[in-house]
Amino acid sequence: MSGTLYLIPNTLGEGDADSLAAVLPQAVRTRAAGLHYYIGENAKSTRAFLKKVGTEQPVQAIEIRELNVNTPPGEIDKLLEPVLAGTDAGLVSEAGCPAVADPGALLVRRAHERGVKVVPLVGPSSILLALMASGLNGQSFAFHGYLPVDAGERAKRLRELEQQSRKSKQTQIFIETPYRNRALLDALISICAPSTLLCVAADLTLPTETIASRPVSAWKKAPALDLQKRPAIFLLLAV
Repeated sequence: MSGTLYLIPNTLGEGDADSLAAVLPQAVRTRAAGLHYYIGENAKSTRAFLKKVGTEQPVQAIEIRELNVNTPPGEIDKLLEPVLAGTDAGLVSEAGCPAVADPGALLVRRAHERGVKVVPLVGPSSILLALMASGLNGQSFAFHGYLPVDAGERAKRLRELEQQSRKSKQTQIFIETPYRNRALLDALISICAPSTLLCVAADLTLPTETIASRPVSAWKKAPALDLQKRPAIFLLLAV
């Protein structure tokens, strides 16, 4: 019989074992501590996660393989070989939930195709936490990942998302590389209609957490929000 692929959430930022305990239930930490095979985006950061978890055996004895944007599709089956041979595995992301805005989705899809049992475990998702705290429509929403880097293409995409939101009454959610957060926020404020609701959630679950949700007209009058090098989620709802 094959092993089980456990999807193990990570914290949303830097922190010690106490910060891990604040966002991961004890049952999840216990399961994570007992696994002997891990798949992560980066071996070094995966080891750091395991040290915070407190593994049953030395971290050095745990097999860790990498799965990231540079992994060839043909390597996915090799990552599953130990699982198919009967070993339970943990898939962990750099931050938050694996396989959500994360290359781990390819592994999960292949696991289903090969008949491997997949078990998602409870932990923080910045996308859902931001939606919960936004006050925007939680009944209908869409996550779009990263928007175009080019200013012209980004402006075009924002207009499309705002129009889609207005037509379907749907919350639109997206992210940006932290050093481009300010440019995206400025674009949203200048492009979107004054009545459009805009929420920005930064450093979720961290001591520096900031969540602001207001119409674009109010964003234009509010003091500038410091988003420098801070992981952030952006949400809009055209009303």
